[in-house]
Amino acid sequence: MHVRESQAERRARSRSALLEAAARGLSRNGYANLVLAEVAAEAGYTRGALYHQFADKEELALAVVEWVGETWTEEVEKPADLPDPVESLLATARGHAVYCRRDVARVMRVLHAEFGGRDHPVGQAVAAIFAELIEDCAAKIAAGRASGALPPGPPVEVTAAAFVGAVEGVVSQVAGNAPHDVELVERAVRGVLGLPRKR
Repeated sequence: MHVRESQAERRARSRSALLEAAARGLSRNGYANLVLAEVAAEAGYTRGALYHQFADKEELALAVVEWVGETWTEEVEKPADLPDPVESLLATARGHAVYCRRDVARVMRVLHAEFGGRDHPVGQAVAAIFAELIEDCAAKIAAGRASGALPPGPPVEVTAAAFVGAVEGVVSQVAGNAPHDVELVERAVRGVLGLPRKR
């Protein structure tokens, strides 16, 4: 017997498809060049269906930023939440490299570059996520230094920013080149953290 989807289930399915299509579009073209009719068509819906869910491009982009943040938390942050702060940092870097094999993963990097320094709600949302990530990494670096697992070095906030920058930089160049992406991102962050290279 075929069970019919409820209206809420249909709405959730269409929203998810539209968010994923918009994430791919933002990754490829950025915010300024995102065409909502193309997003709707790629998701298999009409432009009217898109506007039924999202008032405009800004609302759609903000929803994509939130959605990518949630998927990143589930696929990278939670699995990397380990008791050892150094292992947690390394697991975050490796997990991010794996996450960036997906075609939606460049959204944050593209939007961060496009809105850097501009007062725009989408840019602010992305900047807040980056700031939270740097703060979390700084706390782990401080804990690693306090335990002696990490050597002393530049201020933790500066090191955390360099850590995030190293992860983003390596992944932007080698995303999808498995398994080398994971190996190279770990090498890069070991250098930033002052750890010896893995043998």
